[in-house]
Amino acid sequence: MKKILLSLSVLTLSACAQSGTPSDAGTGEIRMAEMMGISVEELRSQTPEEHMQMMLKKNGTMNQEHGMMMDEEDGMMMGGDESGFLPGEQVRLESLPKRKTTEHITMSDGDTMELNPTLIRSTVNGREVAMYGYNGQIPGPTIKVPQGATITLITTNKIDMNTTVHSHGIRLENANDGVPGVTQETILPNGTFRYEIRFPDEGVYWYHPHVREDIQQDMGLYGNYIVTPANEDAYAPVNKEEVLVLDDILLNSEGAPVAYGKENANFPLMGRFGNFMLINGQSAKNYSLQVQQGSVVRFYITNVASTRTFRMNFGGAQMKLVGSDVGRYEKEQWVKDITIAPSERYIVDVLFDNPGTYSLSHISPLATYNLGTVSVDETPAAFMYMEEFGVLRSHSDVIADMDEYRPFFDKAVDKTLRLDIEMGGMNHSMMMEHTNDGIEWEDSMPQMNAMMTGDQVKWKLVDEQSGKENMDFLWKFKTGDIAKVRIINDKNSPHPMQHPIHFHGQRFLVLSMDGVPNNNLVWKDTVLVPTGSTADLLFDMSNPGNWMFHCHIAEHLTNGMMGMFQVSD
Repeated sequence: MKKILLSLSVLTLSACAQSGTPSDAGTGEIRMAEMMGISVEELRSQTPEEHMQMMLKKNGTMNQEHGMMMDEEDGMMMGGDESGFLPGEQVRLESLPKRKTTEHITMSDGDTMELNPTLIRSTVNGREVAMYGYNGQIPGPTIKVPQGATITLITTNKIDMNTTVHSHGIRLENANDGVPGVTQETILPNGTFRYEIRFPDEGVYWYHPHVREDIQQDMGLYGNYIVTPANEDAYAPVNKEEVLVLDDILLNSEGAPVAYGKENANFPLMGRFGNFMLINGQSAKNYSLQVQQGSVVRFYITNVASTRTFRMNFGGAQMKLVGSDVGRYEKEQWVKDITIAPSERYIVDVLFDNPGTYSLSHISPLATYNLGTVSVDETPAAFMYMEEFGVLRSHSDVIADMDEYRPFFDKAVDKTLRLDIEMGGMNHSMMMEHTNDGIEWEDSMPQMNAMMTGDQVKWKLVDEQSGKENMDFLWKFKTGDIAKVRIINDKNSPHPMQHPIHFHGQRFLVLSMDGVPNNNLVWKDTVLVPTGSTADLLFDMSNPGNWMFHCHIAEHLTNGMMGMFQVSD
């Protein structure tokens, strides 16, 4: 593979508006157009696929003044890492088993199953590639269990990397949390680990590795748990339940996955934005659901993307927000769309009351992506739940559970966490690229993102009390503590962007965002903190152990954006 080493300098982009630039064009839009050598109007006329392919091509022809390592074969800058990694490089692709259809498995208390990461052959955008899958499946098996159950997962590592299995969002026993160096050693290739998973809470959860998530998760290692509530009347009746796993993958100009950093994650600045959308591990455009007129469908939605935040709607069909990470909201509410960050989950009921085709879409301020269709035929559904759907239910059991914590809503903040970044030798002002909602919906500076290495970027969780960062501090709590944590996303950092912050082993309530109280609470394990925002969280510290918390943008986590807290008896 031929490389060209260019002189090292700082990438700068002019923000001067082009002649004829639309009056409503934002700074980021103008900069992106100038970087690509086109007008803002031409940029707006591009499809998302054309846009991303043009950025890839631009990466391959970038002139020498920008100073970085570029790969002539695939057009992507490799951040100075001359050796990339892709799954299955040491085996013949034809020798790998083909990807299997995702199984839906119902388990009872005391049941045991195997959950093995494996190398498989899968098709992405018409091209066969080596990927990973649990039990040969992408997504892995959807495991449905009743609230209060305990199951056993026996995991034998059949891939070409060390791995673990983290059961995300579940308040399980600490020894089964799947964090290398904290709760277990990594599972070596051909090694086996036994996980005992208990499910104290209803909700929708997922499992994934906690070793090089930027590779293993992005290449297919993820799957869902659906935990059914002990109360059979907890949810309104629906005609159908459907699991939707949102993802994207970055392909080069030849349609192959762009290689990952061998030693450390590449794309450490904004994270790895994909240019090809996936639903349930397959091309989103191919997703199609058939239902009858008047059907109410409950969608369990999980975002497993490395960095992309999705804003999803159902083509004008009426949507009712029912639940999130750790169960139901206090009260159901009508919504027009769902904004879902990496690792978050949402439960929505959707009414398809008219025959025809409804388009699932991700619509951001910068682009619109087709995420498949729901086709509604003219035959009426056998059971009509439109009347029940029209009622916004309040959940007395959820409210009663939260009542224990309401006296603490106004308590003083116990811990403050600041989200920040250090960047070596970079111009401060040029890095502020985000929309007014504080979210980077696309990689607006792909050259910069691709050229950076972990040596140049350090994402930080800073404990405001001690000034210590990431793994250099340890928060300590006692079992039963009710703790208030404030998270401040520093808008003055060299590159402010949104961060989905995930806490292991506990549940919390998002009390407020930017001082505005949350008037409809739900238990969470992940909170999206936009650029410049401040989130106040109230924790139920009831689960003893040593636990991790981190940004769930995979490249930020791999780059060190993680910390530890201890809950002791």
